[in-house]
Amino acid sequence: MSSRQAHSRSKTSRWGTRLRASLVLTGTQLRHHRLRLGLAVVGVALAVLAVTLLAGTGLGVVETGTQQFDAADRDLWVTAGETRLTSGGGGGFENSLYDSRSVAAEMERHDGVKNAVPLAFETVYVAREDDEEFRTFVATGVPGGGPAITISEGEALTGDQYYANGTYDGERTNEVLIDAETARMLDIGIGDTLYVGGSLATARNTEVTVVGISPTFERMLGTPTVTMPLGELHAATGETTFEPATFITITLEDDADTGAVQRDLETAHPEVDIRTSQEQLEAVLQEQVLVLAAGGTLVVLAIGAGIALTLTLLSLVVYQQRHEFAALRAIGVSSSLLLVTIVAQGFTIGLLGGLLGVVLTPPAVALLNHGAGIVVGFDNLVQTAPWVSLAGLVIAVGIGTVAATIAGWRLGREPALEGL
Repeated sequence: MSSRQAHSRSKTSRWGTRLRASLVLTGTQLRHHRLRLGLAVVGVALAVLAVTLLAGTGLGVVETGTQQFDAADRDLWVTAGETRLTSGGGGGFENSLYDSRSVAAEMERHDGVKNAVPLAFETVYVAREDDEEFRTFVATGVPGGGPAITISEGEALTGDQYYANGTYDGERTNEVLIDAETARMLDIGIGDTLYVGGSLATARNTEVTVVGISPTFERMLGTPTVTMPLGELHAATGETTFEPATFITITLEDDADTGAVQRDLETAHPEVDIRTSQEQLEAVLQEQVLVLAAGGTLVVLAIGAGIALTLTLLSLVVYQQRHEFAALRAIGVSSSLLLVTIVAQGFTIGLLGGLLGVVLTPPAVALLNHGAGIVVGFDNLVQTAPWVSLAGLVIAVGIGTVAATIAGWRLGREPALEGL
């Protein structure tokens, strides 16, 4: 064996001895400071929960939005300006696209366009009897039925004959679709009648019949809805002059080029925005930039709070053991061994806190989804994924290691005699 190999083996042996010694010291220190260890683990676990739940919320919002747009089965979405969510009457979108029927008719004549359908969302008063208390719901106006509206029970709407090419003197169908939640809230079913209108006076004089149950717009808006023919909704809300809509949805012919049709329509109608389903989802999310920024800030604050809490606790642990550490240094224990010991403590705290946070994430997600389902009507709005939990664990171990390294560095800067 050469002298160089012997030196290398001796160096490896010394580091192995130091590591074993540091692990023994780490175990001893943690066993003697169980309360502080528990507090530090809980602090890191909370930071991990904040990261995994906020990341899960972001994933869930994107996934839910994608599912809703896919379920609508439309190729292009036409809007006028921002598609703003509104809390009025329980939720939904604002109607900012005026003269929607004329715009839709012009677009439907374009090559490659199979149909162009305006959709309007309005807040309306609804009651079972004209003399009882009215409640507000989001009403959806559609030109007719079609495969895009899922019927789980009963029949679809028969059409929008009342519009009659803009005269609004056709025959009224007086039909309405409701969803299961609306049926439960009003204790009604197929064949029952409702009173619906944009004002109380109009609602008391507008009697409609429930012809079917449809979950389509409840899933899309996340709130109980009633669905009516577009012409009858505009009449019930006094909007027959401007015929506002939230969207015009466009379905293309099977052999049409989506990008080419989109560009042609944008050239012909520069006053509106024309997007694919993915672009429309991104536009809706971008308009919630303040919410997204607040979520990102909370994540940063959660990580920062976890580092600060762990650093403080480890500093306290180190400070209260300063006499023992000073004595060890005075008898020749190296600063590097003490630093490894403190880093090992931080690594252990980060690992235990990370595992606790990962274990608590699924029940916390279930609890948040239960609350979100009650408040906003969407199921599984918070979703998690294995990579999110793994990221939370990595962050936790990182927090513990960084905090311990800082505490150990501060200890090494103090003269050993001052601690005796």
